[in-house]
Amino acid sequence: MFDKLNAPEPTPVTLPHDALLAAGRSADAGSARLGYFRQGSWRYSKSFDVHADWSSRRVTLEFEGAYRDAMIYVNGTFAAQWANGYSTFHVPLDPFLQYGQTNTVQVEVQVHDDSRWYSGAGLYRPVHLLLGDLVHVTSTGLKVTTPEVDGDIAVIAVATEVANEDITTRTVQALLEVRDQAGKVVAVDQAPLTLLAGERLTVRHRGYVRRPALWSVDTPNLYTATVRLSDNGRQLDEATTTFGIRTLSLDPVRGLRINGQPVKLRGASLHHDNGVLGAAEFARAAERRVAVLKAAGFNAIRSAAKPASADLLDACDRLGMLVLDETFDVWAHSKTDDDYARRFAGWWERDIDALVSKDFNHPSVILYTIGNEIIEIGSPHGARQGRLIAERVRALDPTRYVTNAINGMMVLASGQPDSAETAELGELGFDYNQGDFNSVLAQIFEEVMAVPKVGERIAESASVLDVAGYNYGDVRYEIDKVDHPNRVLLGTETFPSRIALLWQSVLANDHVIGDFTWAGWDYLGEPGVGRPLYPGEPTSFTAPYPWLTGSCADIDLIGRRLPVSFYREIVFGLRKEPYLAVQRPEYHDHPVRPVAWTWSDSVASWTWAVPEGTPVTVEAYADADEIAFVVNGTEAARASVGSPLPFVATADVPYSPGVIEAVAYTKGVATGRFAVRTAAPATRIELTTDRDFLHCDSQDIAFVDITLVDEDGTTQPLAEEEITVEVEGPAVLQGLGTARPATEESFLATSCTTYQGRALAVLRYAPVEHGAGAGSDSVRVMVSARKLAPAAVTLEVRPEQAT
Repeated sequence: MFDKLNAPEPTPVTLPHDALLAAGRSADAGSARLGYFRQGSWRYSKSFDVHADWSSRRVTLEFEGAYRDAMIYVNGTFAAQWANGYSTFHVPLDPFLQYGQTNTVQVEVQVHDDSRWYSGAGLYRPVHLLLGDLVHVTSTGLKVTTPEVDGDIAVIAVATEVANEDITTRTVQALLEVRDQAGKVVAVDQAPLTLLAGERLTVRHRGYVRRPALWSVDTPNLYTATVRLSDNGRQLDEATTTFGIRTLSLDPVRGLRINGQPVKLRGASLHHDNGVLGAAEFARAAERRVAVLKAAGFNAIRSAAKPASADLLDACDRLGMLVLDETFDVWAHSKTDDDYARRFAGWWERDIDALVSKDFNHPSVILYTIGNEIIEIGSPHGARQGRLIAERVRALDPTRYVTNAINGMMVLASGQPDSAETAELGELGFDYNQGDFNSVLAQIFEEVMAVPKVGERIAESASVLDVAGYNYGDVRYEIDKVDHPNRVLLGTETFPSRIALLWQSVLANDHVIGDFTWAGWDYLGEPGVGRPLYPGEPTSFTAPYPWLTGSCADIDLIGRRLPVSFYREIVFGLRKEPYLAVQRPEYHDHPVRPVAWTWSDSVASWTWAVPEGTPVTVEAYADADEIAFVVNGTEAARASVGSPLPFVATADVPYSPGVIEAVAYTKGVATGRFAVRTAAPATRIELTTDRDFLHCDSQDIAFVDITLVDEDGTTQPLAEEEITVEVEGPAVLQGLGTARPATEESFLATSCTTYQGRALAVLRYAPVEHGAGAGSDSVRVMVSARKLAPAAVTLEVRPEQAT
């Protein structure tokens, strides 16, 4: 059950659940950064039966994340607290349980102007009840490393922490089994272990895998390690984890190498929300995001400003995506009124421990990021704090590297009052409070990072890192190459419009191991930071209500690739064909004002509500010499590639419905083409599912893409129709919405208005116990619109997956 704190009536919910999404939005809701969602406090309550024989076992609750300042009560008694909203933590229930009776757990959470982005609220990540013997593997006690790897053999070193909470000394047998991806046992080891009453000890195993299948981005081979504890043949406990066999190495001459092969990180910074699902995390949602990002050319993700979920890391392990897992957005200096800085001093060590425990066995994780744009990073005490954090990380996990996302603006602030920062920026000729600050931000960042004082102030902070991460600091790549030849660098956050120049710099410098754009996927909160600005529009950092999304990403909120994504793919050298996008003709005479995170306001469409002959600016992306723009079979314009940006050609052509084609030429020879055609009025609703089934599991979801198309199946981007979604069978509509960046529609409604002819519905399995649909082995989804015939799709219901 769930309710607003002190509300009269609770509501049944199924976890994971985002309380903030259900709170709704309004112009006066408070923080614009949160997306104008109403803040508050909430309570979750769960009653369950505790068997009498559990008194001889150990019962623990595992929270993968509870946002924020979670207070846990068991049968009305305070049991635990956790301040950070993104950490995994464990609550022993044994001291508070009433055996043989019904017990109640309550969790209270709150959100009060404590985040610079949409945080979500409540139990938005899974919660697990863990039941173990008095002698058991601790909750995070199974850790696997591969200290020696070659083509013939890999050493599997397994350290397992075991606790004896019995009142007598116990000797148990600990058996290790390692299985390959096909389930075949490839290594076994056994060791006895004696523990005194109340003692915790580590038992170590070594297994040897012959001809190991290595884990990499291209070959994400996984193994499984299982440790079983037994006493005289009776099994007491079991712990299982997946892991990968791979090696990491790093230096400024050869850069980053995985299994001996050089790798440049084609990275996406990523916020944690799942669009129409809010912050609620599902394994299937995480898998879909990773798959889409990888198909778009990325090979790495940065969990910007907060730790990644276990589901996201699992997906990265399976699909082959590298991860920079981040810790904090603040240390001891606040960025909002009530953020983590108020808890940092008393909690950072526990949160670091939680992060490393979660990450340790994930082969996808290669770097820990100990902070994002930390205000005090340029001061001596800030550098000291960074050293403490980095060393704690290394003590817990010496197998990975440590970085920090450093921003020159914060370096100049150096933990000083805002007036000091403003004064130093003033020396550079910038007014921090000027109205068009957002539009000149890219220039400001570049010039600030080049200031010698910045290099001086980050010297100690950078020295504690394995990789110096720079947010919008690519100007320092050449500076540090001379001043700090032993320093390895990484663009931890960069402007999307600069990717061609940035990537050229990454490839040209061995000491620079990659680039992470802001952002890979559009997200809730920070509304409008990347919005296109036209003359006369306000230039504030965030946009007014009802703006909702950041609007500065390669992938839109519902998972569709935007033009900048195809441009990036060409820059990376991963796409041979050109790509064509069209700037909105209604703004032809009033072009977009440059904003730091904005690509051009272009769409891959040749369907426009303007008179024939209207001048339209078209842009093509290609690795070629020139582009011919062909309209209905006639060349309308030809332009050289490389202006205004590398790999870009632009021209003005008269609008004429039909087909526009971009033909790429290299040395006079046509090397590729890409066409966009005009859509007729929408005649039907097209439904496409990401898969044709749902598992009998309340954590399982399926995605249904909804598109309005003409009779030839061409998407009609001008169609803005209200659609309604109905679900029959054992499932519910978990979320419904579009990629519209400014909207007042709720993702929890059953109707929405299509945007650019598209919408997304997310189904969640939910059993039907009585009445229509009970016992059904299928789910039927029906979508209707006033002017179009309804459409339907059916998904099979399959048994729950084995875990």
